[in-house]
Amino acid sequence: MSRPVKCRRVAFVPGVTYFKPAGVPLRSLEEVRLSVEEAEAVRLKDLEGLEQEQGAEKMNVSRPTFQRVLAAARQKIADALLNGKAIRIEGGTFEIAYRRFRCRSGHEWEMETPTSALPELCPACSIPDVQPVLPAGFGHGRRSLSKHRGKSV
Repeated sequence: MSRPVKCRRVAFVPGVTYFKPAGVPLRSLEEVRLSVEEAEAVRLKDLEGLEQEQGAEKMNVSRPTFQRVLAAARQKIADALLNGKAIRIEGGTFEIAYRRFRCRSGHEWEMETPTSALPELCPACSIPDVQPVLPAGFGHGRRSLSKHRGKSV
């Protein structure tokens, strides 16, 4: 029996989740599916310029796991770019790491580092009713990711 997959922490969900080659009708395209955590690994390593150890820490995984996720993502992106395939970003096993929170009274604050755990109390008024403020673009795209608030399948 294999180990269950550990949820990877994701701090950014892209607002656009579908890319296709220009001038090619959608019905004649093959698709490559990039999971949300694969997109996050590419973002951390290639866009943010973090070392693998730092990226692994941000995603709450080991460095070898981060390397495997990143390698899989890069292979899929290369396949899509070089073979004229569409890229769809969806699914995976992840948890959203929130940075901004709001209490029922309307106070908003931002944590220094993203977290998947909700604060117990508002720092301004000590009300326990705290909700995350969703990342920009969350739930938008060709196929909505809004059903994945928290964990995804």
